[in-house]
Amino acid sequence: MIAMALGRNLETGVAEVGEPDVGLGPAKPAAPALRLVSAGVEETLERFSDPALLAAGKVNVISLEAVEARFGPRWELRRDQVYDFASRVLERGVGADGFFVRVSPTDFFIVHPDLGALGGQAACLRYLREVLNHFLGEDGGAAAGVMQVTRIVRGQLEAREMDARAQAHADGDPEPESDVGPAPKPQEKDTGAHPLDRWTPFVAADGRQVRVTATLEPVYELKGFTRIGFRMIRRVIVVSSQEELSQQQVAMLSTADLLRVDLATIVRGIDRLSAESSGERQLSLIVPLSYTSLSSHKGRAEFVKQLKEAGALVKLGVICEICDIDGVPPSALLAATSLLRPFTLLVVGRLLNTAPAAIVRLEGAGLQAVSVECPRGLGDAEFIGWATATIRAAKRVAKSVMVYRAATPKLAGTLASLGASHASIVAG
Repeated sequence: MIAMALGRNLETGVAEVGEPDVGLGPAKPAAPALRLVSAGVEETLERFSDPALLAAGKVNVISLEAVEARFGPRWELRRDQVYDFASRVLERGVGADGFFVRVSPTDFFIVHPDLGALGGQAACLRYLREVLNHFLGEDGGAAAGVMQVTRIVRGQLEAREMDARAQAHADGDPEPESDVGPAPKPQEKDTGAHPLDRWTPFVAADGRQVRVTATLEPVYELKGFTRIGFRMIRRVIVVSSQEELSQQQVAMLSTADLLRVDLATIVRGIDRLSAESSGERQLSLIVPLSYTSLSSHKGRAEFVKQLKEAGALVKLGVICEICDIDGVPPSALLAATSLLRPFTLLVVGRLLNTAPAAIVRLEGAGLQAVSVECPRGLGDAEFIGWATATIRAAKRVAKSVMVYRAATPKLAGTLASLGASHASIVAG
């Protein structure tokens, strides 16, 4: 294992194991383990060998040795399937600003430039847990498969065990003790503070203070072109620079941070609905929630409570839109949708990747609607081609298809003729 400085000879497949520590007395930190890398990736890794980058804990490795060991003789037959699934998980999690590459038959090398040491390790633990649960049905011992890279030399990596505090971070602890100091404690009840103050602003795992805001955008049912309510468009903003995080950057936040973002979004929606309660009530409100947060045991009870409260303020009920689902296995997504259905009018899956092959992978996930955003800058023929393929694929997954941010009512009409059920219209 890691504490025994394990490596693997890539030519013979023979494990190289150092002597275990069998001495008595207090446990000592394990010496860095040696991880050999496949030929052809050394040059790729050299650009990440900066000692400052490594010392900051932004470079990690996850190992699939647990899958290899469980599969035994079947590993050779199934390893490409494992690599493909793991790559999809990492592509979704690491995002455009990060980097990953498979560096050996069992190791993936991962860089999170925007996360601290604990945040990066926690993210890697979540990735590995998803892979283990998918192929093995459980993720026991996943922490042993996450290592922080401390040195890169030609042909091998030096890595050490994951910080134990990162496991609590990955489990969704809302107050992890992080490498940038403890997160602020939420406001206790009965202090007179606004409920929203409990969740935003807050200090993220990487040390940045962020706040959550939201705008409302009307959504129309296209058959009769009647407004069904509003969708919430949340924005996560870095307080010091006023920079808005992209959807990919938001998805890269730690589990605890995403939970705060999601709860702040729901509470802000409740605040808006409460302010309008003296007038005519809206039919519904579309509330975005992250799949990662729904996978957290600590987040589910809080979500149910808030969804019930929001549902009481609209005529028909709250529509819950699950984000960050690209690459999520249908069986895992079905578990999340089953949790939400009793408390919502509809459960919608929000997709960033609108390639038909990516959409139809979600068949059997229990979604009642699929939502996508209109691409910009397409010519008429190109747009018709995109909409036709996207809506056709989406209708294989769910009965309703929501297309956001159509540029004109005429374009919304075109979407309706192609099978879309709902749309929002935003010029420009």
